[in-house]
Amino acid sequence: MELDFSDPDFLRDPYPALGRLREQAPVSWHAPTGRWLAASHAAANAVLRDRRLGRFWRDREPAEIYGPFNLLHRNQMMENEPPAHTRLRSLVAKAFARGHVERLRPAVAAEAAALLAAAGPQFDLIADYAEPLAVTVIAELLGVPAPDRHRLRPWSAALVRMYEVSPTAEAEAAALTACREFAAYLGDLAARRRAEPRDDLVSHLVAVRDGTDRLSGDELVASAILLLNAGHEASVNALGGGVVALLRHPAQLARLRADRTLIPTAAEEMIRYDAPLHLFVRTAAADVPLPGATVPAGAEVAALLGAANRDPAAFADPDTFDVGRDPNPHLGFGAGLHFCLGAPLARIELQAALAALLDHAPDLALAADPVRRPTFVLRAFTTIPVTTRPA
Repeated sequence: MELDFSDPDFLRDPYPALGRLREQAPVSWHAPTGRWLAASHAAANAVLRDRRLGRFWRDREPAEIYGPFNLLHRNQMMENEPPAHTRLRSLVAKAFARGHVERLRPAVAAEAAALLAAAGPQFDLIADYAEPLAVTVIAELLGVPAPDRHRLRPWSAALVRMYEVSPTAEAEAAALTACREFAAYLGDLAARRRAEPRDDLVSHLVAVRDGTDRLSGDELVASAILLLNAGHEASVNALGGGVVALLRHPAQLARLRADRTLIPTAAEEMIRYDAPLHLFVRTAAADVPLPGATVPAGAEVAALLGAANRDPAAFADPDTFDVGRDPNPHLGFGAGLHFCLGAPLARIELQAALAALLDHAPDLALAADPVRRPTFVLRAFTTIPVTTRPA
C-alpha cells in the first residue's frame, strides 16, 4: 500500500492506515517520498539506535533562499553525528546540568494553576492553557524576558512547518522569515546575557566551556532555537492530544481522578497514544539490514513513531488508551544517540499540567469537537474547546 501523507482522512486518523502498513511489512519502500518507512516498533527503534543511520545535514539549495534555515540547522546537535554531535550535546548538557529543570518544577505548577484560574468556565485548551504554559516554561528556562515571549510561539509554529512531508511555498516563505527574525532575536539576547549574565540557560550556554572549547555564536543561537522549538511545540501537542484522548475515555479519566499516583504513567500514555511527533528521518551511511528489508547506503529511512507506538508486538491492546500502562516503551522521545535532551522537563510540564487540570475542573469535558491541524509529522490540534461545567 502507498500512504498518502496529504489525504484529509489519513491526517484526521492515521492509525488504521499505519497499522495496515505495519502488518504489510515492518520496513517498506515509499515511492512518493523516495524513502523507506519503518513502521514496526522493532524497526523504528533500530532506525533510531543504529549508528550507521544518521543525521547528515546538507544545506538546502539555492543557498541564497534557504540560507537562514540552513544556518539554524547545520549548527544543531540534532542534525549532526559524532564527533560534532558529541561536542554540541556535551556543551548544551553542561549548561542544562546547572539544575535548571528542577528549578522550574514549582514554577510550572504555579503557572498552570494561574492560567486555569483566569480561563473561565469555557476556554480553549490550546490557546488559553497549553500554549501559554509551554511558552512560559521554555522562556523561563532560557531567560527570555516576559515582554518578548509572545513572539516565540508564532516563530516556532512557522519554522516547524518546514518539517512536513510537502510544505507549501507559503509555508516555506513564512518559515524563512521566522528563521531570520528568531536568529536575530536570540543572537541579541545572547549578547545581552554575555554582558550581564543571569541564572538562566542562555547565560550558561554563553559561558559553558569544555577546556578551551565553547559554543560559537551560530551554534548557541541554533541550540537555543532547537530547545525552544522542541520544548514548547512538542509540549503543546502532547498535552492537547493527550487531554482529548483522556476526555474521550471517561472511564480512564475517572480512574485517574480516583488515583493521582497514575499521573506519571498517564502522561507517558498521552505521548504514546497520539504521538506529537510522527516521523523522524535518518540516512544510511552503509547498507543497513533492518527487520524485513535492507536500506542501501545513501538512502533515507523514516522511523514512523506513531505507528511504532501502536505496535501489538510491543504493547498489549495498543489501540486502547490506558492511564496505568506499565511498562510503556514508547518512542515519543526518540532513542539512542539523539534521545530528547529535554525529556525530563517535558515530563515535569506534562504531569504538572495534567495535575492542575484535575484540581481545577472536576467536570472538565469537551464543549465542541476539537479542530486538528492538517499536518502529519507534527500532529496537533489548533483548538480544543472545553468546559468546566457539568453537562
